Amino acid sequence: IVGDAEALIFNISFHPSETTEIPSYVSKCPSNGLCSKLPPDCMTCKTNFSCVYGKPATFDCKIKPQIHCVDQRNNEVENFTINMTCQFCWQLEPTDYVCTSSTSCMTVSCPRQRYNANCTVHDHIHCLGNRVFPKMLYCNWTGGYKWSTALALSITLGGFGADRFYLGQWREGLGKLFSFGGLGIWTLIDVLLIGVGYVGPADGSLYI
Repeated sequence: IVGDAEALIFNISFHPSETTEIPSYVSKCPSNGLCSKLPPDCMTCKTNFSCVYGKPATFDCKIKPQIHCVDQRNNEVENFTINMTCQFCWQLEPTDYVCTSSTSCMTVSCPRQRYNANCTVHDHIHCLGNRVFPKMLYCNWTGGYKWSTALALSITLGGFGADRFYLGQWREGLGKLFSFGGLGIWTLIDVLLIGVGYVGPADGSLYI
């Protein structure tokens, strides 16, 4: 009995149960497709130190564990090559990645404010370096205010402060209301300022 117990302890200690956990990247990797068409998360590639920035280059790659793919002849392979432009992910065109947005910065400030965004490259785009990177972007969010509506209100009902009320500028709206649009002078000035986009929504957002 003692010998059986020692054998059991030995097996548990030196032969742990195998894990069946599936890696998270597997769900992004279609099976039995072309290896060269797989998303970057499905493969590991060697750095091509001879590639020239901005020029096409060939990279030697290998699929990650539990991934199955084929070559042009429909043969299952593990090692293959891909062609891509020699450039880092942060050097890609803005259409090749998506960034977080911010609604806490002023789009109408001068100079125009920037904010720290985290950008992620699209799954089908290949590039060098980290696929998630920080980037300074201009404030470009909108609160839903229309420039055409603001201008129309400024022209028709600007003397009553309707344009300023619409933009969320209540103090200026009340000032125009009780001064009859600054006897018409303030109304004309606001038509010009809204027309050129100098006066915008009070929340600091862009017109739509």
